Amino acid sequence: MTDDDAQHDGAKQRDDSSPAKSIFDVFFRIPPPLKRIFDQTPLITYPENEPPLRTANIERNNNLLYIFTTDTEARNGRPSFNPGCLKWQTYLKFEGIPFCTVPSTNHASPSGALPFLLPAGRGQDARSARDPIAGGKLKRWTATQKENKEKSREPEDVRYEAYASLVDHRLRRAWLYQLYLNPANHALVHRLYIAPCSSNPFVQLTIAHQLRSSATTEILKSNTTSAASNIVDEDEILGGAREAMEALAELLGDNPWFFGQEKPGIFDAGLFAYTELLLDDGLGWAENRLGVMLRQSGGLVRHSDKIREVHF
Repeated sequence: MTDDDAQHDGAKQRDDSSPAKSIFDVFFRIPPPLKRIFDQTPLITYPENEPPLRTANIERNNNLLYIFTTDTEARNGRPSFNPGCLKWQTYLKFEGIPFCTVPSTNHASPSGALPFLLPAGRGQDARSARDPIAGGKLKRWTATQKENKEKSREPEDVRYEAYASLVDHRLRRAWLYQLYLNPANHALVHRLYIAPCSSNPFVQLTIAHQLRSSATTEILKSNTTSAASNIVDEDEILGGAREAMEALAELLGDNPWFFGQEKPGIFDAGLFAYTELLLDDGLGWAENRLGVMLRQSGGLVRHSDKIREVHF
């Protein structure tokens, strides 16, 4: 065997023992110049982002309630322009829980929806231990924060659920219709929910479509048996809201709070979340038929005025 043959056999053995390379190894191999750069740039895990400057000075010692609002109204503790947020903002005030409001959007919420609360920090490592409290868990969390540990009791009234459904379904359906589906109020929706998210006109169009679509879907899901399942019936929706207001006004009567409670509770907060916004002339309604109906129910207006005067 010649030296050339030996070299050839040795090369063949080395080729046979080397791992086979697939087509992906060839086509997706990092070019040597880039590989050298990557080798000199190790992966770094950066620390957690600091809170926004507008909340940095209040974060450590305050409960922060993230809601739909503006910077100015947050500083002044004004009511949120969103009923879901305003309900819990009001309830926390009823329960004497100190907090600061912070403007936010659904995209910033851990659960994908506002409101959420970031509890006050205590100690040096407080931030790492502060888990956000979603809106649906705020009532239970509130009960653990009261110094006397006295939990708020729900009214022991068999009618409670029936009347609560008037707020959560009939009034909510009418609110969704008037705000999102009534063309007269599109400018209001744009100012409150669309413009703060993006200045890009295409993004704004997408958000507007999503809001109208979501409102339509929710209304159709809760259509009454007298309405077709695929039709948004304005007369049926507004008629249901009028009946709900009349029933709630009759239930309240001359009492300061619902169900004879000595102090306002979650039911009062849930209703106020709608009545306050429907009675707010400064919100910018172009058409507010629900507000006109509400002003014909004197007891509900009195109820809303009292909460606003005492807590806002």
